[in-house]
Formats: sequence, structure tokens, C-alpha cells
Amino acid sequence: MLLLALDTSAAATVALLSDDVVVGRFASADTRSHAEVLAPAVRGVLADAGVAGTDLDAIIAGVGPGPFTGLRAGLVSARTLGFAWGVALHGVMSLDALAFEAALSGAVDPAAEFLVGTDARRGEIYWAAYRAPAHGAVLPELLQGPQVGPAAGVPKGLPVIGRAVSLYPDDLAGVPGFTTSDPDAASLGRVAHARLLAGQALLDTSPLYLRDSDAQVPGPRKRATA
Repeated sequence: MLLLALDTSAAATVALLSDDVVVGRFASADTRSHAEVLAPAVRGVLADAGVAGTDLDAIIAGVGPGPFTGLRAGLVSARTLGFAWGVALHGVMSLDALAFEAALSGAVDPAAEFLVGTDARRGEIYWAAYRAPAHGAVLPELLQGPQVGPAAGVPKGLPVIGRAVSLYPDDLAGVPGFTTSDPDAASLGRVAHARLLAGQALLDTSPLYLRDSDAQVPGPRKRATA
């Protein structure tokens, strides 16, 4: 199974996977240039692997939560490529990628509860609660979320995976090795592959913004009175 995964919920990341083996990847450290780097990154990753877009079995897109502009860039790119190449398109919640990576690495104990938290800006974080897989299982179980709010408002007493820890260390108990982590397309693709093998349904590509847009349609003009 050949999968192309894209995630722009934080930085722009791209990965090409053969089953659950990563055969090509790209990651940008810039969280404000998604639209500029994404198309060249996809082209480069496929070219390096000698793969054409029409060879893909599916495209996997991270649906957030994430800021409007960055998330839109990734989802529009994934939808356009899927349409142009005639390839199946699926969505995966971006926080699931971090939860999967933490569980796979053994950073959280089997069957233990933990949180994933990423930067939502404006003094808030995106977060979700998970239970790590028990022995013999692969995927963490989503228990709560995703939500957006102050770091001080998340459930207490649980270890936290993700960049939110480095931003709010007084409020969050971090896990070593995962205090500056963002969702990554490679882990996103591996989550999708595991779910497809298990016959589990994936998401569509509706974005998880979790906030109302700052841009509002203007109301009617006020009438001038004498």
C-alpha cells in the first residue's frame, strides 16, 4: 500500500509510505510558509522515490486542529492532488499522529492515559486525551477532545505529549523527548495504514478549526439619521 501523507496543522510536513515504512519525507520548521513549500515538497518526495502520483493507493491529510491558513493550505493541496490523480483521499486528526508516536516509542505506559497538546496561539492549546494501547494493540484510544483552551484548563495529573509543554511548562507535565513535538506526516500515514488494515473508517477532509473565523461577513450598513 503506497500512501502520501500531508500535515500542515503546525509546520508543513510530507511523507511517502510503503505500507508503514517511510520511504521519503519532508518537514519545514517554518509555520508560516505552508502554501509556498508544500507543492515542491510533494514533487520532490515523489521524484526521489521514483513514484508517480497515479501510483498512489491513497492520500492522507491531517485535518487538524490547527490555525485556519496553514490547515487550509494542506487540505486544499490534498484535495487537489487526489482529484487530479484520481486517488482516494482520507483524513486523520493531526493529534492522533503525536499520540501514536508516543505510544509506539514507549514514552507512555501500556493502557495509561495521557494528553496531546499543540500550540493554538492566543495563549491557548489544542488538546485531546488518549489511552495508550495495551500489549498487542497498536493505536491509542481517543478519550476526549479535541478541544481548544488555556493550558491551565486541561485535565490535571496526566503526562502531556507535544509542543504545548514547552510553551506552558508551569501548567503541563511533559514527557521527555516529546516536549517540543508537532504532528508529523510520517506518523499520520502510519496511523492511517494501521486503521485501513484493521478495517476502521477514516475521516473525511473536513477541517477541525475549533474556533470561529476572525473574518466575518459585514452586517448591513447603519442608516444615517438627521
